[in-house]
Amino acid sequence: MLVSARRIEAVRPDAVRALAFLDVAADRLSQLPLLTSVGVKYDIAYDAAHDVGEALLAAYGCRTRNGPGQHEAVGRFLRALLDSPPGDRAARRFDRLRRARNQSHYDATPVGAAEAALAERTAEELQTAVVARGVGS
Repeated sequence: MLVSARRIEAVRPDAVRALAFLDVAADRLSQLPLLTSVGVKYDIAYDAAHDVGEALLAAYGCRTRNGPGQHEAVGRFLRALLDSPPGDRAARRFDRLRRARNQSHYDATPVGAAEAALAERTAEELQTAVVARGVGS
């Protein structure tokens, strides 16, 4: 459906690209305990969750198309593939995180510590779910 709607495009599965995105996500997650700014923590955790989504796309031979809506397409892809434990709840949360990130970036709406912690937990859960499905191995 995402392909026919031109939200993502089919490409060759790319295990190297998938692993690279998982490595970037792991690096971002490893830095979170060092950060003190709630907003920065949120952004880095969200970016890690997005990187995990990009890893899943690459592993399944997909990528987002250029233009607006790329992050939304990643979220829809996560929900479509991670529709059972582990990862289904985190996949559903990704879009909420995306909207909060947009409000923070485009409306200067601050995020709180609880939201930053939720973003971190979501990224970790997505990472676990994607690795459990064999991505990156």
